[in-house]
Amino acid sequence: MTNHLGDMQFSKFILIIGANPAVNHPVGMVHILRAKEAGAKIVCVDPHFSKTAAKADEYVRIRAGTDVAFIYGMINYIVENKLYDEKYLKERVYGYEEIFKEAKKYPLSEVANITGISVDTIKRVAREMAQAKPASLIWNQGLTQHTVGTNNTRIMPILQLILGNIGKNGGGVNILRGHDNVQGASDMGNLSETLPGYYGLGESAWRHFCKHWRIDYDWMQKRFKSKAMMEKPGYALSTWRFGVLDEQNFNNNANTELKALVVIGNGISTTSLLDKTKAALDKMELVVFIDPYVNDVAVITDRKDNLFLLPAASQMETSGSVAATNRAYQWRYQVIKPMFECREDHEILFDLAERLGFKEEYQRSLYAIAKQDGRNEFIWPDDATTEMAQSIRSIALQGMSAKRLKSHCDNWHMFDKVTLKGYGPMKDQYYGLPWPCWSEKHPGTPVMYNDTIPVMQGGMGFRVNWGIKAPDGTNMLSPRKLPHSKLAGHPAITADNIEEVLGIKLSAKEKEATKGTSFSTGMNNILVEKALEAGVCPYGNGKARMIVWDWFDKIPHHREPLHSIRQDLVGKYPTFPDKKDLFRANVRFESEQKKDWKKNYPLNLLTGRLVAHMGTGTETRSAKYLAELYHTMFAEIHPNTAFKLGINDGDDVWVYGVGGTRILVKAKHSFRVDEESVFLPQNFSGIYSGENLIDRYPEGTKPYAVGEAASLVVGYGYDYNTACPETKAGLCRVEKA
Repeated sequence: MTNHLGDMQFSKFILIIGANPAVNHPVGMVHILRAKEAGAKIVCVDPHFSKTAAKADEYVRIRAGTDVAFIYGMINYIVENKLYDEKYLKERVYGYEEIFKEAKKYPLSEVANITGISVDTIKRVAREMAQAKPASLIWNQGLTQHTVGTNNTRIMPILQLILGNIGKNGGGVNILRGHDNVQGASDMGNLSETLPGYYGLGESAWRHFCKHWRIDYDWMQKRFKSKAMMEKPGYALSTWRFGVLDEQNFNNNANTELKALVVIGNGISTTSLLDKTKAALDKMELVVFIDPYVNDVAVITDRKDNLFLLPAASQMETSGSVAATNRAYQWRYQVIKPMFECREDHEILFDLAERLGFKEEYQRSLYAIAKQDGRNEFIWPDDATTEMAQSIRSIALQGMSAKRLKSHCDNWHMFDKVTLKGYGPMKDQYYGLPWPCWSEKHPGTPVMYNDTIPVMQGGMGFRVNWGIKAPDGTNMLSPRKLPHSKLAGHPAITADNIEEVLGIKLSAKEKEATKGTSFSTGMNNILVEKALEAGVCPYGNGKARMIVWDWFDKIPHHREPLHSIRQDLVGKYPTFPDKKDLFRANVRFESEQKKDWKKNYPLNLLTGRLVAHMGTGTETRSAKYLAELYHTMFAEIHPNTAFKLGINDGDDVWVYGVGGTRILVKAKHSFRVDEESVFLPQNFSGIYSGENLIDRYPEGTKPYAVGEAASLVVGYGYDYNTACPETKAGLCRVEKA
């Protein structure tokens, strides 16, 4: 998220696409409605008429999986009518000419044919957004959960760059996280292809963290079967099942199958192919769930032994920092001590590390921090926050001490709710110190890439992350400079280039302390402080790139969903070739799309959330009054479609997925979907293909509401780069039960 929720009140136009903040981010929706009250026009683009659409000035219905084509249609119109920000593009962007050329392949009549959006609507939305200064763009999982999810999330910033809306108050690309600390989970490296702070898995990244963890690199490397496996992305949340069930994938995992699974606070029942999840859980040697509530798949599996449910403490029983959707960190104090047998996560992990034989190494850096402070014991979570902040320099968390975060929590009333600026004792700080926060004196960065303000007020250009020259020789440095800086475009600051780039001299002591490091590595902040003194951003000042020269799709392309209702378009806009070893799974793309799926599955399948339930609904369906609001799983179907199938409102129906699975739900006649689509909420579990599993819950843990899980009928499909499951575009069949 480049900007923040309050900043939307500076917007003149807000395009919401692939998101439903009224349901999924109701607190954030308040800021959007305040922007509307201040004069911003709200346009909601969605296949499903959502609660957000009901509050928008204009609702635009789009066929699921065609977002790239829609945006190219807008770009086509914007370029043809010269509504783009030419000066911004020339100074700050690389590769826009290729995007302009690609957009010509999407004449508005063709875009209307692909998306179902009229030519006049495309023109109007494009014109109004281009003329609004500034305009904001919001998305969420409605864009990411596709085989082209990466293309979707590339084309949206491209649109905003073309309009000059990145780095502007009231502009930006604003990806709303589902709940607090989703951003934190991402920052901390809870993905299998990166270490904390997005450092990747290369040797230099491992050595960086080994240094901060006070661990010998060779010792760490021996924890893995080989150096190659140490540096290889692991299974993803969506692909681990294939490491249990499909022998062809074992080669991607050092020739071995997965045998044990430990799940800590993750609702793994919401990903696609729930039947494969169940089969994998049934087959594994050991399965452990650590959660305050009973994980739904623990009820779904048929295994009879080596299944453990360990009670974890809730967020009210713990303390520490959590990251909000705008990259800001907030301190949360413990309200009560853990009840009954519940234990805090870190206690469980410390205990596990001890039993696995590396507790000393696991805690070594915490004791080192305590020793520096003259203590024999570390303080949790304060010292862990220090370790985190000092090691994650790639996105500049080093300015986030526990002390600063606590002071923000204690004095939250001293910050402006719209700008996040502090006043009184909190002056010259932004609430939550949104990263990058370069030092203890830096205020944080509420709006990324704003190069019209000094670096010590949160200013920056675009990061120089792909070299100072493009493959075609184009200079990737920006000719612009930050205020109070004599330096325009420049590379990221390193020990090797700092004297030349900044025109300064390091002392012998400083040279020794920073030898071989950059702004993002090392054990001190010397390079960063020198850059800040010179008024420049430590990570460089370059151009954003629209061409990713080392990816399969160098620029975004529209590709039809794997299971497309428009079989006539599949040949013209085919999916990707099959891909081996995508997060250790061999994944089908073109071989899956070849079949005429519409013949047996004639309806688009849409999924989404309900405002009363969160995630799998595990917690909220166990709350009496929330369960009363939404207590029955249903399928929204257009009345005309339902009557053709002989289905009345309230009838029991079977919804069949392309994998041959089915769920039994109530039909709900609704004009919120078109005649070719069905909508399923994703927040139910406890019934599996017609079988009620309520008696499988341990005594005292039965939820007040159960229902079929939509993920049982969501089909096969994954993003080509991230392996994110394609849950937002698929096909199904509905029959009266």
